[in-house]
Formats: sequence, C-alpha cells, structure tokens
Amino acid sequence: MNETAKAVVTVIGKDMVGILSKVSTACADANANVIEVTQSVLDSFFCMVMIIDITEATKQIDQLQKAIEAEVPAMQVHVMHENIFNSMHRI
Repeated sequence: MNETAKAVVTVIGKDMVGILSKVSTACADANANVIEVTQSVLDSFFCMVMIIDITEATKQIDQLQKAIEAEVPAMQVHVMHENIFNSMHRI
C-alpha cells in the first residue's frame, strides 16, 4: 500500500476576496490535492491552514510555495512537508 505524502500550507495576511480560490488553484495546478482546510478572519486578518496531498505533485515544495506566493503576493505563505512539521512538534 502506498503512503500519502502531505504538506502543511499556512497563509496569513490582510483579508481580501479570493484567497482560498487562488491558493487552491495553485495547488491544483501542481497536482496537489487539498485534503483539509480551516480558515478564519480575525479583525480583518485572514488566517488559513491547509493540509495537501503531495504524493503525485508536479512541483517541489519550494516551487509550490513560490507559485502560491505569486497568486497572493501580499500574504505570508509557508509550505512545509509533514515530516518536518511533525519533527518540529514532537515532544
């Protein structure tokens, strides 16, 4: 059985129309599937955390981050492989 490779995407910045659409389109263009997403607007600041399946992605993580940043240039964007994320948060 093949294991799924995942990444964590975070996007934070001033709220505007179309952020979720632009980020998910950039993921789709890289053949990365959105598995889960949570978002909220806190005092006009948009905050989103997205889990994506990168098993069959056509871009490396750094390339995907640059593609997302190009779509939402005013936002702070981070894309991190789940292994790194898990290692950083291990007790």
